[in-house]
Amino acid sequence: MNHSWNHDPFQGGGPVPHRPKKQRRPIGTPVGRTLLNLAVTLVFGAIYFYVTLPPLNLHSGDFYVFVLLLCAVYCGCAVLTSGFQGSGAKGYFGFVKKQCTVPFVLGLVLVVTALIGAAIGWEVFRAGSYRDLLTVETGDFAADIKEISYDQIPMLDRDSAEKLGNRKLGELADMVSQFEVAGDYTQINYKGRPVRVTPLRYGDWIKWLNNRADGLPAYLIIDMVTQNVDVVRLDQGIRYTTAEHFSRNLGRYLRFHYPTYLFDTPAFEIDEEGNPFWVCPRIKKTIGLFGGTDIAGAVLVNAVTGECTYYEAADVPAWVDHVYPAELIEQQYNYHGAYINGFINSLFGQRDVTVTTDGYNYLAIGDDVYMYTGITSVVSDESNIGFILSNQRTKETRFYTVAGAEEFSAMDSARGQVQQMNYTATFPLLLNIADQPTYFMALKDAAGLVKMYAMVNVSQYQIVATGSDVAECEGNYRQMLARNNLIDNSDANIPADTQEATGVLTDIRTAVIDGNSRYYLRLQGESVYYVLSAADAPQVVTLNTGDRVTITYRPQEDASILEATSVTWVSGSSGTGTVDNPTDPIKINPAPGIGDIITDPGDGGRVELPVEPPPEEVRQ
Repeated sequence: MNHSWNHDPFQGGGPVPHRPKKQRRPIGTPVGRTLLNLAVTLVFGAIYFYVTLPPLNLHSGDFYVFVLLLCAVYCGCAVLTSGFQGSGAKGYFGFVKKQCTVPFVLGLVLVVTALIGAAIGWEVFRAGSYRDLLTVETGDFAADIKEISYDQIPMLDRDSAEKLGNRKLGELADMVSQFEVAGDYTQINYKGRPVRVTPLRYGDWIKWLNNRADGLPAYLIIDMVTQNVDVVRLDQGIRYTTAEHFSRNLGRYLRFHYPTYLFDTPAFEIDEEGNPFWVCPRIKKTIGLFGGTDIAGAVLVNAVTGECTYYEAADVPAWVDHVYPAELIEQQYNYHGAYINGFINSLFGQRDVTVTTDGYNYLAIGDDVYMYTGITSVVSDESNIGFILSNQRTKETRFYTVAGAEEFSAMDSARGQVQQMNYTATFPLLLNIADQPTYFMALKDAAGLVKMYAMVNVSQYQIVATGSDVAECEGNYRQMLARNNLIDNSDANIPADTQEATGVLTDIRTAVIDGNSRYYLRLQGESVYYVLSAADAPQVVTLNTGDRVTITYRPQEDASILEATSVTWVSGSSGTGTVDNPTDPIKINPAPGIGDIITDPGDGGRVELPVEPPPEEVRQ
């Protein structure tokens, strides 16, 4: 006997009837639903705006995302509050269309606007406009870039500055447990000196809660020449920074004060009185809606008080150094170099097409900071056709025709000079040494410590000189330039702004620093010491107290120890002799503030010591 599983014995008597679908009722009245939808959308929009801070500007892609999200939220609320009315796909579509007409039309208009704006600014149609974003003049290297003394060459790169900054903070017992050094390290000119400045930041959220009332107590100034680190303590703490939260966060503070402005990354700077500021470049789009990025001006925010002032680009105060970011200048030059002969030429033929090299550095000229980068042909190779210098405050840009090695080739050349040491080279700085374009870089060991310096001639990068300090490096470099007939013999020596002091030696002290013997000499009636290396002036080891000498030194204001370049014996009883393999260590006077030092003669056990006076003709 056959049975159906749907029959009475198994299903309780016949097929189960379909229950009618329960209709969802709309919430309240149409006006009430609309107000509710708007309220939810506004709450979402307020939270989203507070967190992501999109500029209310048609030139910003973030603005379109923000508005489209608001439209989507409103549509979702409208569907939910209206009860999902309609049957079937067609019915639901008609229902959604009825509820979301206004936001749908608004979103469609925005999408069409964005597409048209992007098309208007397309590089295919506007290559000439992109080329003209940056005006490039031709410069004279020797005339525009003055020689600087070796004791004014910035020796610190960013990584080394960070190490010094962190080390300095570690010495401050009242700060190290609560604060960290921020990673800004902006290079500026401060009172005629190239320095890097950076604020502090809170260690974590708990430390922020404990200290936010007083703000950040200090900022750091790292002198790029002397490598001194100064901690500038403030009477009132820094309250507006990128490390803050909520309303005092710099980005949020700017957005609520300037809701329609587009900003680039803020730069931390100080004015000539040492007051901390944030320099916030305002972006403008000059080609279509999204193309042709440039700088319209800058908002200066006092980091302590929060007072903010907007300046047009031409009116920015002279002490400001960073208005045009280096990355923007690089981008604009690449447009200029690519479209110099039109868009088609940038793809086919590529006549006169040039690009910037990978990397850039900064150069202090006058009161401004210039961005430097090499220029090479679009065909990838290891040589430059020249370089550009661009003023980061005014965007004044000049091109210098100097054919030679590109930066990374110069770095390899410098490393090759001391390849047995396995040092790494920093990205080079461009200098004028005896009217020769010269790459200058530091050589670091595996721990990131600077061990030597190198100079590489741009035009002939096989000319490489190194030295344990900048003076030695430049001296060796000038000698090599003279040997290669690039400069006259009269320019082979470092032009020094020096003075002379003559007197009787009353004290001689010595210390071994980084493996080099350094002698500290004091003359009768003076309180300062003159220091020089035995490697630079070997005759210093023959001097005795009571000798009359002439010391050539570099003056420095308010210094108790002055760097000397040479010492000349005038009269006295000093002499030289040689002792082979001394068995006892030699005890010598301590260097100022160091204490007694026992030194090993080294060099195979040979050391020069004062003995019998030399003959009169030797003294001459």
